[in-house]
Amino acid sequence: MTFSGFPPSALHLYADLAEDNTKEAWRLRHRAVYERDVRTPMEELAAELSADFAEYAGPDGVSVLGPVRDTRMSRDKSPYKTYQGGYLDLLPCLGFWVHLDRDGLYASGRYYPYGGDEVARYRAAVDEEAGGAELTAIAARLEEAGFVIGGDRLKSRPRGVPADHPRLDLLRHRKIDAGRRLGPGPDLRSARAADFVRETWQLARPLLDWAAARKLTPVSRGQGADAPS
Repeated sequence: MTFSGFPPSALHLYADLAEDNTKEAWRLRHRAVYERDVRTPMEELAAELSADFAEYAGPDGVSVLGPVRDTRMSRDKSPYKTYQGGYLDLLPCLGFWVHLDRDGLYASGRYYPYGGDEVARYRAAVDEEAGGAELTAIAARLEEAGFVIGGDRLKSRPRGVPADHPRLDLLRHRKIDAGRRLGPGPDLRSARAADFVRETWQLARPLLDWAAARKLTPVSRGQGADAPS
């Protein structure tokens, strides 16, 4: 079927889950709404995006996450996610993201390294004059287009980085996510929501190209490196 947007009930589901995230509530009130108004539209959206980004999607296309949380390493044991996510990775730890939650639809391009080696290489690339200036310009263009440059980052500064470094904000990042949000309204309830994600992913592509060109992603086991922990 063709994607035609997310109904208001999809957002209401996640507002309800924030109040009662239990297996009983899911079984009695949430599951049917989730399957009809969240999961099905997200799979339709993923199918369209897989076709639009077929150059990167490969045979598996855009992946749609399940609703159950992995609570093994979390203090929060609530069983269900309060968002519906989907992603398309171009390389390990580098790709596109989309999710629906109580506040609407969020789409982004993201670089999310596994550990310290990749973070160190990212910071070296930012510290280098030409590479750092290029990323600064990319981030500025994205912010002008309504993006927020987010992701996990230090509150202070990395060890050895001076307080007056011209790219200190970018150097603080351990992960970087450049995205924007489509809130509740007519566009979210229509096929225009797919246009929003397409445009967001296309605009975020220079950020991903920047990381890929500098080989900042983990090396796969097939290329001789150890698998990331």
